[in-house]
Amino acid sequence: MWDREPSLLGIGDNTVDVYVDKGWMFPGGNSVNVAAMAAKLGVSAGYVGCLSRDQYGSLIYDALKEEGVDLSHCRRAEGANACALIGHDQGDRRFLGSRPGVREDFTLMDDDYLYMRSFDIVHTSIFSGLDDRIETLAENATMLSYDFSNRWTDTHRDHLADKIDIAFLSLSELALDECEGVLKSWAQAGCRTVVGTRGSEGSLALHEGRLCSFGVKPARVVDTLGAGDGFVAGFLVEWSKSSDLTRALEAGAVNAAAACAVMGGFGHGRPFSVLPDDLPPRRAAART
Repeated sequence: MWDREPSLLGIGDNTVDVYVDKGWMFPGGNSVNVAAMAAKLGVSAGYVGCLSRDQYGSLIYDALKEEGVDLSHCRRAEGANACALIGHDQGDRRFLGSRPGVREDFTLMDDDYLYMRSFDIVHTSIFSGLDDRIETLAENATMLSYDFSNRWTDTHRDHLADKIDIAFLSLSELALDECEGVLKSWAQAGCRTVVGTRGSEGSLALHEGRLCSFGVKPARVVDTLGAGDGFVAGFLVEWSKSSDLTRALEAGAVNAAAACAVMGGFGHGRPFSVLPDDLPPRRAAART
């Protein structure tokens, strides 16, 4: 697609994943993870969002800086950063509670749109709260990528599909024929490239009528939290280079396996001694 290394900008959501039973916290959030993981793959990456000035926001800021992610348009604000409490039950993660923090106050400015035009890929997610700005994002992004996780609905498809270049959907609870049907419905709604992740069953993608699938790569599993975001980063980087659907799915699988080998989304953990005291308990489905 390009005869050079692509560039990727993550916009919107961020959080600190607090592992309550392990005493460690890690930078996270889909848009943060994808930007950091793209930088690990050697491409120029940036992040635009709102981080607090507390220890949680500083953890994310410092980690992104260390990975070489450009933060020139990232805001810092007073208040609490977004956090998620995560527990583990026989190796499976459980989301115990969360707070949105200062990221709720994040709004895009004119300078942000000018900035995003300098990137080949702009990526955001359903957790970023930017659905009302998708049309403007699409107008300013060379390629707009959106991760719907397992929160996608027919309403999302009907209102957003034709504005997004690449949609990522978590389909791990569906049978293969159901997955293919979902991808086709999103393509019919106007999305050129639709990618479905199926956890241990691999992935599949549909681009302009061509359907491809790929399995998983062997992994030394330490933590699966960042696997889905690792897949997204790997897919986007390879797709932007080669426009080869099978190669992009394989690159996603390779990067997902690599993400499983580290704690947190992309490492950079710090120990903590006191839990945030303002996170309401909340049950939520784990992302894959």
